[in-house]
Amino acid sequence: MKKLLFIVSISLGMSVTAQETKTDAAVVDTTKAWSIQGQNTLMLNQAAFSNWVGGGANNVGWLAGVNYNLTYEKGKDLWENIIVLGYGQNNTKGVGTRKTQDVINLSTNYGREFAKSWYYSMGASLQTQFAPGYEDGNNPEAAKLSNFMAPGYVNVGAGVTYRPNDNFTMTLRPANARWTFVLDKDLQHAGTYGLKNDGDSSLFQFGFLGTAIYKLQIMENITLLNTGSVFSNYLDHPERLVLAYGAVLNMKINKYISSNVTLDLLYDHNQIKKTQLKQTLGVGFAYNIDNGVKRSDKKDNQSWLKK
Repeated sequence: MKKLLFIVSISLGMSVTAQETKTDAAVVDTTKAWSIQGQNTLMLNQAAFSNWVGGGANNVGWLAGVNYNLTYEKGKDLWENIIVLGYGQNNTKGVGTRKTQDVINLSTNYGREFAKSWYYSMGASLQTQFAPGYEDGNNPEAAKLSNFMAPGYVNVGAGVTYRPNDNFTMTLRPANARWTFVLDKDLQHAGTYGLKNDGDSSLFQFGFLGTAIYKLQIMENITLLNTGSVFSNYLDHPERLVLAYGAVLNMKINKYISSNVTLDLLYDHNQIKKTQLKQTLGVGFAYNIDNGVKRSDKKDNQSWLKK
């Protein structure tokens, strides 16, 4: 009898051990370190007239864009990569084809958390456009104002990033190198985009760069994305701040249809000594991608893009 009880107790012990091992294996963290979230849009507009006494010109236009956030998040590491591309054209009878949107904005930022919501960070960014821009409403017969990488802005710097929640991110870089490239020879004149001499293809600046992103959920299907930045050049006229603000109001109609209103304000003394403004409105197709499973509940990047 004692031998039987001994054998049964050993068997039960082995069974319990096996169950504990199985339970431990079941709670292994399988959360993805990488997440990809983005939005693909195609906006269309068209107008046609026939014997319309009020007047008007037949026209058709389109605008395509992508906005992606690729994020790596594991432990104290946070690495964000943002891709924003957009291009649009409008063709009006009697006028021809003109571009209505043209943007390339790429950025990467790596951070290492040193306190709650605070990261030591370093990163880089590129801003430019795809096609030439002209003085008279992008008329190719008019004077050229810009082109691909003319200007092109490259920023590389280090500082700190503050991110208390998924709706607000602020990065402060007291050490930031900024290069302005003008690779179109027709635009390489002294004074253009701050160039010092005729034939120069770049301008180097070093100073402070601050950026911020704030996302606001106005209603269930209406969101507002605010972005802002400020740059001060330590080396020359630090009081001449480069200021930029952008807003994107997204009104989601259903899974594939949405309406976007954008507003961009820019002041850059080296471009033009006036405040620049651009506004767009479009209704069209929007397809969202979201395979992001975040390791931290508080870091849910670009949650306004979710289905």
